[in-house]
Amino acid sequence: MDERVWGIMVDAFPKLLRYGVEVTVPLTVLSFVLALVIAIAVALIQYAHVRILRQICRFYIWIVRGTPLLVQLYIVFYGLPSVGIVLSAFPAAVLVFGFNEGAYMAETIRGTLESVNPGQLEAGYCVGLTYPKIMWHVVLPQALRTAFPALSNSLISMLKGTSMAATITVMEMFRQAQVINGRVYESLALYSEVALIYLIFCTILTWLQHVGERRLATYGGGKRA
Repeated sequence: MDERVWGIMVDAFPKLLRYGVEVTVPLTVLSFVLALVIAIAVALIQYAHVRILRQICRFYIWIVRGTPLLVQLYIVFYGLPSVGIVLSAFPAAVLVFGFNEGAYMAETIRGTLESVNPGQLEAGYCVGLTYPKIMWHVVLPQALRTAFPALSNSLISMLKGTSMAATITVMEMFRQAQVINGRVYESLALYSEVALIYLIFCTILTWLQHVGERRLATYGGGKRA
């Protein structure tokens, strides 16, 4: 590696990292929170078997899972202005990533809800709890505990997927690398550097996932032998 390329990488790294921390990470967190709220609501509606609402939820999941994320980004950011709905790039990306990932996470949570012993509902009714309280205090916590590994994987996947926000002009880490590359024309070095930063972020999330799984494994029952 010659001195020029090395100098470009040294100069670019703090800039890329700053955009990663200030834009990519907040974009991921906000999108994931929105996705989690949507997923829980959609999963609970399907679990309750409310016919009309369940059909609406299935339609939402069908549409989202059957269309590419990139197309969804373009429809919201470039398409909606034609009908008078104008969103800036960052909120548009949050909405699209949230609604997209929410469909996948809803199926994960629905599956874990259905894995909870139905006797839990009967036991809740026996002690005088209402259906909403049983779901909120008994069934949902068990389901989310089981879904934790899959949801953590969704978070890691979403972090990497936020690079697609560059296509709608969000100045996140990957977009910043494109801007710098437009000046210095060192694609291999700069994009490898971006990949390294993504790897660092994902490694941290993976470590946090393992910590969370260990704590959940011992929650309420003492440490395993």
